[in-house]
Amino acid sequence: MAAKESAFIQFLLEQLQWMGPVTARRMFGGWGLFIEGLMFALVLDNTLYLKADAENRSDFDALGLLPFSYERGGRDIALSYCQAPEEALDDVELLLTWANGAYAAALRSAAAKRRKT
Repeated sequence: MAAKESAFIQFLLEQLQWMGPVTARRMFGGWGLFIEGLMFALVLDNTLYLKADAENRSDFDALGLLPFSYERGGRDIALSYCQAPEEALDDVELLLTWANGAYAAALRSAAAKRRKT
């Protein structure tokens, strides 16, 4: 862990190691969380966002969990990362369930990109 990582990033890395070798990298003014080079989560302002796609997006929608978005050129741009449920931060099993779903979405996204090339 890098010295500049926040306590929140350190906490997430410790909890998510049950999935595999999770690493954090600075990006977008926040942090990306990766397994074997594949980004499955984004952390900005101590908020965890998990990768979402057509297969798991309804889980986020059912709980009213919004996608990460930012303004650019007067428009809101939404990324394919939705806020993690708050209760998952207090329950490692729940966090791992959501994070594994996000990793599966990241794998599907990577596979779709490979098919296009």
